Amino acid sequence: MQRDVFVSYSQADRDCALELVARLEAQNIGCWVAPRDIEPSADWAEAIVDAIASARLMVLVFSASSNGSPQVRREVERAVHRQLHILPFRIEDVMPSRSLEYFLSSQHWLDAFPPPREPHYARLCAHLRTALARDGHAAGPEPALASPAIRVPGPVPAATAFAAPYLEEIEATLATYIGPVAPLLVKRAAARSASASELLSRLAEELESSGDKARFIEACRRFRGV
Repeated sequence: MQRDVFVSYSQADRDCALELVARLEAQNIGCWVAPRDIEPSADWAEAIVDAIASARLMVLVFSASSNGSPQVRREVERAVHRQLHILPFRIEDVMPSRSLEYFLSSQHWLDAFPPPREPHYARLCAHLRTALARDGHAAGPEPALASPAIRVPGPVPAATAFAAPYLEEIEATLATYIGPVAPLLVKRAAARSASASELLSRLAEELESSGDKARFIEACRRFRGV
């Protein structure tokens, strides 16, 4: 089953998230959800970034708990950067905090209260099937028919062209813009770049505004160690 839907949630809402995933996958709407889909030996941040990059939609199980979760905010930020459509599945009558409002204020909300949640799960399934079909990535066939194989992300090549202290300086600078995912992005970009200029250009593409891109490149140009 192709995993088109990334499910973001806070630990306090784990039962709801897994119940939601079970309902969607019963309709052959493939989901990626942590920790179920993270291999025991895998890097957690790398697995999250890979899953968001390969997803078509994000469903955010939204509650007071997820509203204040730094991990949820980072996942939403990455999804927005990847231009991923986000559907907040609101299980409590709360409004987004300022840190999430910036990313979610223009999104369509699907309220999943009051209980029972079963009718809300059914509406979510119908909405996602329509959204995936509209984007040209239809959900899997009806239950009892064969499903496509799961996509497995390829390995990340090791970076060898740049000195470690140089990459550490780059990571620290990038982290001021995008947080803890910076080391993973630097590792990947370094493995695919033949020069410092190409490395900085690749990493600048991870930033939202042209101003941030220019400031990041300017700050990193003083570093040496290639």
